[in-house]
Formats: sequence, structure tokens, C-alpha cells
Amino acid sequence: MRLLNIGFGNAVNADKIVAVVSPEAAPVKRIVQLAKDGGSAVDATCGRKTRSVIICDSGHVVLSALQPETIMGKVDNVD
Repeated sequence: MRLLNIGFGNAVNADKIVAVVSPEAAPVKRIVQLAKDGGSAVDATCGRKTRSVIICDSGHVVLSALQPETIMGKVDNVD
């Protein structure tokens, strides 16, 4: 298991990430709202603006205050 720091002391399992996307698009907003309604959303922003949405293979949706480019750069460096 490789843990990926997504900001503010929070981490996700890098092996379970399916996608890292920007929260601005309407389909992503729908995914986030459905996850919140279904209880599978994890808000790791610590009160800050959501800048990326991490979709996991378990169906969980993780909200992060880091940019998607920053997270993807960290995924490449996790070993």
C-alpha cells in the first residue's frame, strides 16, 4: 500500500485511485453531490476551496484542496 499525501495531513491509498479531476465540470459536480448524498464522500479540504476530486475504485470520492497537477505529480513520485 502506497499512501499519497493530499494535503493537511491527509492521505489516500495511491493504488486505489482511478481518476484525479477538477471539480469545475458539471458531471464532476454531479458525482460529488451523489457521493455526498450516498455517504461515500470524504472531505479532506479542511475548510478550504475544493480544487481536485479524487475518485477511488471503491466508489469513494475524496475532495482535496490541492490542484490535480500537484496530486498527479505526487502519484508519480510515490514508491
